Amino acid sequence: MTAEDLQSGQIFLLDKPLDWTSFQAVNKLKYKLKTEFKELPKKFKIGHAGTLDPKATGLLIVCTGKFTKKIPEIQDAAKEYWTEIKIGGQTESYDTEKPEILQTDFSHITEEQIHETLAKFVGEIDQKPPVFSAIKIEGKRAYHLARAGAEVEMKSRKTTIHYLNHIEINLPFVSFTVGCSKGTYIRSLAHEIGRELGVGAYLTQLRRTKIGEFSVENAKPEYLQNEFTFASKRLENGKNQNQ
Repeated sequence: MTAEDLQSGQIFLLDKPLDWTSFQAVNKLKYKLKTEFKELPKKFKIGHAGTLDPKATGLLIVCTGKFTKKIPEIQDAAKEYWTEIKIGGQTESYDTEKPEILQTDFSHITEEQIHETLAKFVGEIDQKPPVFSAIKIEGKRAYHLARAGAEVEMKSRKTTIHYLNHIEINLPFVSFTVGCSKGTYIRSLAHEIGRELGVGAYLTQLRRTKIGEFSVENAKPEYLQNEFTFASKRLENGKNQNQ
């Protein structure tokens, strides 16, 4: 791979670590590339194709050079996540970023109820994004408003859950694989599952495994600054070819 290749267009598949922001991951890669390829221009184009929450791990796609134009296309692709939720509790952020604020007895909940509840969410659903999200409200990020103590009203939106499978139940934890459309908030899905069960629930682990045809399994065991693995892929004539 050369500096010319990077400007012509490369796609990197990163396995984002826990507690990193997507912005930090991109900056680490950018620093690494500019260190190795000093001939890259100062305003070298690089960007990710779909953010991951700090508390999530897994596939983060980063495009360089002319391939940054492909970012909207990649963002529109279906996603797949491995998910773990905890029932019988709630947090303000719908995940572990915030502490539990409510605990509810779930001893009456059966495995059959859980399977039936999960099945209700397959298909097109109305979903309200979390208050602690990057969605802009009157020009400001919702999470900035929430952290400032402002009242934030999130509007529902249509999203599609393509499948919910590989369900494992070890109460209070339930894990499953979910395939979904662009714009789906798995934190909101966890919250809504808990509400449907009547005992609350929140996200405890989230790992993005696929975006369209790209899989986190394609990340090769090469370490980037000893902190996350990456693989570089170049698209030629409409086909993906591993470098």
